[in-house]
Amino acid sequence: MKTKSFLIARLLFGLALLFSAIPVGAIERLTSTLADQTALELTVYNSNLGLVKDLRQLPLPRGPQELKFMDVAAQIIPTSVRIKSIKNPQQLQVLEQNYEYDLLNPRKLLDKYVGKEVKLYTRNVYTEKEEIVTATVLSNNEGTPVYQIGRDITYGHPGRVLFPEIPQDLISKPTLVWLLDHKTAGPVPLEVLYLTQGINWRADYVLVLNETDTQADLSGWVTIDNRSGATYQNARLKLVAGDINRVQEESRRDRKMAAPMAAAKEAAPQFKEDSFFEYHLYTLERKTTVKDNQTKQISLLDAQFIPVKKEFIYRGFSHYFRNKIGEIITNQKVAVFVEFQNKKENNLGMPIPKGTLRVYKQDSEKSLQLVGEDTVDHTPKDEKIRVKMGEAFDLTAVRKQMNWEKIASDSYEASYEISLRNHKKEDAVVKVVEPLPGDWKVLEHSHPYTKMDSGTLSFEVPVAKDKEAKLKYRVRLRY
Repeated sequence: MKTKSFLIARLLFGLALLFSAIPVGAIERLTSTLADQTALELTVYNSNLGLVKDLRQLPLPRGPQELKFMDVAAQIIPTSVRIKSIKNPQQLQVLEQNYEYDLLNPRKLLDKYVGKEVKLYTRNVYTEKEEIVTATVLSNNEGTPVYQIGRDITYGHPGRVLFPEIPQDLISKPTLVWLLDHKTAGPVPLEVLYLTQGINWRADYVLVLNETDTQADLSGWVTIDNRSGATYQNARLKLVAGDINRVQEESRRDRKMAAPMAAAKEAAPQFKEDSFFEYHLYTLERKTTVKDNQTKQISLLDAQFIPVKKEFIYRGFSHYFRNKIGEIITNQKVAVFVEFQNKKENNLGMPIPKGTLRVYKQDSEKSLQLVGEDTVDHTPKDEKIRVKMGEAFDLTAVRKQMNWEKIASDSYEASYEISLRNHKKEDAVVKVVEPLPGDWKVLEHSHPYTKMDSGTLSFEVPVAKDKEAKLKYRVRLRY
């Protein structure tokens, strides 16, 4: 304990010597705005997070100085800030760093002037002239200022208030403030890096099916939603796709993203994709401006003539196989899925960021109609993308438990009949998926089956148009 206390005392003593060695009058005060900016890079993560790299050229004097770095994001994470000199990092020492966010507004301005004099402007309704009165602000409780004019006390003054100056501890916009010590004098290229919340991106995809549902065209759009409190002018834009880990205790100020804008027309892909750590990085191959409170869309990909497969699936539930069911099950739906391979030979092959995929198809009048939408996860190249479209209208299914017999203390035999009816204008194949509990063995079956895994089997059942097909099978269960 003595050693620890001694080290802390020495540290505090050293800091005291450091700051006492800097005379107050010797500290020069500098202000940097966007006019000093030479380059800007913005990396947006799909987790309400942005990384800003702001490069500015500043004429730094020699010695201690205070630098006010303005035009930063309002939702900046102060603990993530780093400043360095690009050419000579060893020449610049950061002594202190502050984030000023006590922003100027009428209420705070009046709060700062409690006990001080201001001027009140009032328009005389008879002479139509403005009259100026000097008053002292006594209080500003709940946004209602109380003034003293001479010996009189008043509140609710209808006129305008004129302040002689802005208090030093109020600022018009969020500002980073550093106490720096620079070894030499001259122009210095500075790089300021920080994280900000309030900016997000997502991918939206449009898949247009052909008449026979065998091919499709796919277009992808990046939607960037900026609510960070800053405009990123002429920035080099990068997007990171992947699930990065973040500390949950960190304060979050998430905002709901605006609905994606409809794309007016297709555009050529503009992003270069690269692997980055365990994620994927998409770099826009031109500079762009992302305004504050703006939703921006940029084309991500455009692929045509992609082979697709439509699949009808009727899925059972494991509790159907655990006891005797005396009633017919008729309320289940046949689901419709569309899938395609993210392969180069299918005109794809680029890692697909997660997002929403909407599927359209032309009706008899050649007008596009929405036929389904689903979310897609981050999908590497050569992997399958599968989306649920909805439920089939013209395919019906009826399930019957034809037999249930207990053959041992832990073993049962059951038989089932699934009637599939097709009211479509063309033939269909329905995939029946059955999740079986415990140990099981198929004893009899009317159609070939596939063991999908240890607890699932499936049947491919062809059903002709306007016809009915019956799947029958018997299974032994042990659990």
